[in-house]
Amino acid sequence: MKHFFLRHKKLHIWLLSALGVLLVLRLCRGNRVWMNALADRVILPLRRGMGALCYRVDFSVMEVLYVLAALAALIYLVWSVIAVVRARGRRGRRAYGAALGAVCAAVTVYTLFFFLWGLGFWTDSFQDKSGIYAQGVALEDLKAVTAYFAEQTARTAGDVPRDEEGVFAVSWQEILADSPHVYDALEEEFPFLAFEDWGVKPMFFSRLMSRMDFTGFYCAYTGESNVNIDSPACLLPSTVTHELAHQRGVASEQECNFLAVLAATTSGKPAYVYSGWLMGYIYLGNALYAADQDAYWAIRETLPETVQADLRFNNAYWAQFRDSAVKTVSNKVYDRMLKAYGDSRGIQSYGTVVDLLVVYYRPGASTAPLP
Repeated sequence: MKHFFLRHKKLHIWLLSALGVLLVLRLCRGNRVWMNALADRVILPLRRGMGALCYRVDFSVMEVLYVLAALAALIYLVWSVIAVVRARGRRGRRAYGAALGAVCAAVTVYTLFFFLWGLGFWTDSFQDKSGIYAQGVALEDLKAVTAYFAEQTARTAGDVPRDEEGVFAVSWQEILADSPHVYDALEEEFPFLAFEDWGVKPMFFSRLMSRMDFTGFYCAYTGESNVNIDSPACLLPSTVTHELAHQRGVASEQECNFLAVLAATTSGKPAYVYSGWLMGYIYLGNALYAADQDAYWAIRETLPETVQADLRFNNAYWAQFRDSAVKTVSNKVYDRMLKAYGDSRGIQSYGTVVDLLVVYYRPGASTAPLP
């Protein structure tokens, strides 16, 4: 055994070290005090520092790194195969070394990801910090809040430019240019969300992201928020505010969706305000449709043609990727990742945003604008 270990000593030490760090992090994740301190004093400052560096360029450093990683993996595979073939009498040893090197790299990348991002699921959440918790939703409250969002969506639909078919026509360049200050008003209500935003970056491979069913992506390695600019523009501002919530250390997808609605609707920027109400209406409407179709259609029919046009355009766009094999695999991988970090409902957990919206906006709530 000793001889076997020493044969690839450096690689074995590398692997054991990475696994050791990962084990320590996993053992400590149950201590909320430690996790909060680690996040506040180390992880978030580190991610912000990386973001400050990567935002010095306009392109997505994340995409560059992913392309380089894919090329490096391909080159390593080809080089390893050639090395094994040439090894002749030592092919088994050479193949083991190549495989071990690949495992070491993969474990190291995962450990770094777990440190920079995964541990955020075991720190105080937005709900913990704000005191606004998702609760069971009464049908009458769901109807009232859905109707309110439909009313606000209709009211703000005329504040944005539209094309000859009546579809939302604000350019992605204009939307992204406004992104650095869309959280200003919300930060006054929730000071712990204060953050110096640099905005978001457009993804070059946006079409591929659509095939994977992604509208945006926050990269913990680079501290960048990236958005899919090929997706329908009517919801792009809401995607921006969602990704900027991740910048603030919010790990939960459903909490980021909730904050996306709040930040967009309070931003004072017409494209964002409309997009925020529209996004909230879609989540609430889907939940109401499952609970009471008659009530859903009664509210849906109150929407003006401009909103209906945006909904049709959005549905048609995503319909073309519905049976995509890439989307299926991507959703399964992401679903398993969410469950691995303690969210047992996986992708279905996105429905929790409805609970938060109803709690925040329902009649009688201290935060609600409803009578």
